[in-house]
This record gives sequence, C-alpha cells and structure tokens, in this order.
Amino acid sequence: MPKQAELELKKNEHVWPINFRLQAEERQVGRWTTHAWTIEDICLYEEDLAVDMTIADIGAGNYMMPLELFRDERMEYRFNLNSQSPHLFFICAEEDEQLKPVLVTAAQGVAARYMDGDYVVLHIDIPLAIQAWMEAFLGRHGELFEFKRKRGGDKKKGRSSGN
Repeated sequence: MPKQAELELKKNEHVWPINFRLQAEERQVGRWTTHAWTIEDICLYEEDLAVDMTIADIGAGNYMMPLELFRDERMEYRFNLNSQSPHLFFICAEEDEQLKPVLVTAAQGVAARYMDGDYVVLHIDIPLAIQAWMEAFLGRHGELFEFKRKRGGDKKKGRSSGN
C-alpha cells in the first residue's frame, strides 16, 4: 500500500484531485498586523494524473488535495448543493504562521467540527463541474434521508400487562 504522501491522485466516482494556492494578505487590525488567507488558482484535474504527486505540499504555497465523497455524508452534500451558494471547505492547520491544508470537504458538518479546534476553515463556491459530479454521486448511491424515531406513540410505558 502506498504511503499517504505518495498517493497517485486520479479522478474517479469518489475522489477528485484539486490543485490550489493558499494566498496570504497582510491586514492591519488596530495596532496589529494579521494575515487574511484565501484560496486562489483552483485547478480541477479531470484526467488521470500521469505522475505521482505528494498530496499536501507541491511547493510555494501550491497544494493538491483530494476532494473525497463518502456515502454516509450524502445528506450533507444534498443540503450543501441545495443552498443558495454551495461551498467547498478547506480545513488548514497553522504551522509557523503558515497555513497547511489538512482536508477538503463538501460537508458543512465536517468543516464545522474543525472550526471548534485550532484549525482555520476557508471556503470557496463549488465549481459547476464538481457540483455535477456530486449530483452524479448522489444519483448512483441514492439520497440519504434522516429518519427520526417516533417516541412513545402507540407503546405503553412500563411493564407488560400480559394480555
């Protein structure tokens, strides 16, 4: 099995490699200088990549990460796609005042869990090609709906009466 950093990224029905650049812009906030980070230069690879590339660091602020779809997140994908402005979320860890991407996801709930930690979550509008690919994924695997159990309805509480 190949190491995580040496995986050959190929687009298929579950994975789409995305090349992007993390761009920092210095901003003055009061007396303090801070960095505002953005995602720039998105490149979607629709063909198989001919060469092995590292997943997380291809140099000079340029990164390649896989957007991977999971069947148990289908309800979140539908929610995202049905919103007015569907987003891709880029979860990044800060190292030495630089951001390094950790994960790309289309599930808002996954991104929200990272917001509670020491991560930076950036987002962009989902490119139309990826929206169509996600719709095809949902079409192949069906929609996942949340079912809530009925509580108490017809059932009697307590011990069985034996009748």
